[in-house]
Amino acid sequence: MPDPQISRPLLAGKVVLVVGASAGIGADAARVLAADGASLMLVARSEGPLAAVAKELESAGHDVAYTTGDVANAADVARFVDATVERFGRLDGAFNNAAMTQAGRLDAVCEPDFDRIMAVNVKGTWLCIREEVRVMLPNGAGAIVNVSSIGGLRGSSGMGAYQASKHAVIGLTRTAAHDVGPLGIRVNVVAPGPTETPMLEQTRLAIPGGVEARIAATPLRKAGTGAEVGNAVAFLLSDRASHLSGVILPVDGGFVA
Repeated sequence: MPDPQISRPLLAGKVVLVVGASAGIGADAARVLAADGASLMLVARSEGPLAAVAKELESAGHDVAYTTGDVANAADVARFVDATVERFGRLDGAFNNAAMTQAGRLDAVCEPDFDRIMAVNVKGTWLCIREEVRVMLPNGAGAIVNVSSIGGLRGSSGMGAYQASKHAVIGLTRTAAHDVGPLGIRVNVVAPGPTETPMLEQTRLAIPGGVEARIAATPLRKAGTGAEVGNAVAFLLSDRASHLSGVILPVDGGFVA
């Protein structure tokens, strides 16, 4: 007899916060999570594109709300996490996807750019984890997925500050898995390879030929899509991943194999 948990949508009945949801991987992941049955709170800094994603999902019959916020601002993060609980009654899962990129040799990166990369990619991830755990604790359960990169698993020239930040996200994830696992909360991280997003186009312009070289070195010989990353996120947020925590999951076509 089929397991009823397997026959129902992957995230049916779950409330998920998607941070960085206005474009790229975040927007595509939101589409996947909604199709898999989740109720969503979408967050990003830019209201126009964010509202467009929310309207698209609402028009398709999904339960969606949105609010703006900057992950590098502690008050903003606390506010949008609280707004999720106020709107939906609880928080079951979160995809911490807000990030920014930067290209240039480490010795050529200016201090303000380095600081902003770390504020968004590292401090922002930490603030999100902290506030999400705060509201998950009363339920004794929850799942968090952070976003790193294959740049967090290995080095290459030309994106040193970005790669340092993505290595740090993996460290935060592993530590959080130990810290909050005994409290019933799972924390994992996806590490996308080249993925067709606006951010990838920035990298193409900044490092001519660099993206194409990575794709050529990828066993599947293609860039990924935001939906493919979203599918991995949906699984890690679901009860089918109930014994997975502290996992670094490359979504990279085999690049780091």
